[in-house]
Amino acid sequence: MRLKVRRNAGDGYGPYWEDFDIEVKKGMTVLDALFLIRHRQDDSLSFRYSCRGAVCGSCAMTINGRPRLACRTQISLLQEDDKLPPLVPISVQRGPFDPRVEVLIEPLPNMPVLKDLIVDQTEFFRKYRSLQPWLLQRYPELERENIMSKETETELDRYATCILCAACYGACPVNSENEEYLGPAALAKLYRFRIDPRDSLGGERLDQAPGPSGWLGCRFHTNCFKVCPKAIPPNLAIGKARQEMKGREGRA
Repeated sequence: MRLKVRRNAGDGYGPYWEDFDIEVKKGMTVLDALFLIRHRQDDSLSFRYSCRGAVCGSCAMTINGRPRLACRTQISLLQEDDKLPPLVPISVQRGPFDPRVEVLIEPLPNMPVLKDLIVDQTEFFRKYRSLQPWLLQRYPELERENIMSKETETELDRYATCILCAACYGACPVNSENEEYLGPAALAKLYRFRIDPRDSLGGERLDQAPGPSGWLGCRFHTNCFKVCPKAIPPNLAIGKARQEMKGREGRA
């Protein structure tokens, strides 16, 4: 199997494509392959990783035109889904590509590249933190537990498992066009706190993301949902937030 890696030296040289031929074993992931390349062929190849178990989100990168976690993407299974269309543009400098015997690996889009497959996530996290994505306790001194309905718990859980891998941010066409757009992950988490009955801001959470940089910027391509390793639907959260805002305007 040949891995085509889009590299960037980080010193002004690049980007450029480099090919690495490896022997693929059963169950080998893209992250395994990158380690193999670094250990046996080129120890300068740079990429992020940590847990190796789809928990931390560090190893998100573009694989065959789709943002994915390298640690959970098995190379053999890529050959089975090679008919899936790319969700992000693939660099035209790559040359011929045969998904049956090759794997294209690129950094996540919509973020500056620091080196090789490592991107600068500063803006991603700045936007995320700007929304205060934590519980602002409505009742700081409770005498008993704060009971929540099963329906509310189920709805919260839908958006609570985000690992901040930024795959949705990289796959979002709006983020590629609008640098101010908060992005799917931030908006999904904001909606999660909007519907949390323990949060003191309540409906004011909707006012934290106004205009085209927030709820109104989404065009519902659903790329965010398609690439999310935790199957979180930011598009659904954004749609519900819009409906609530529209209803609120109608009552004004």
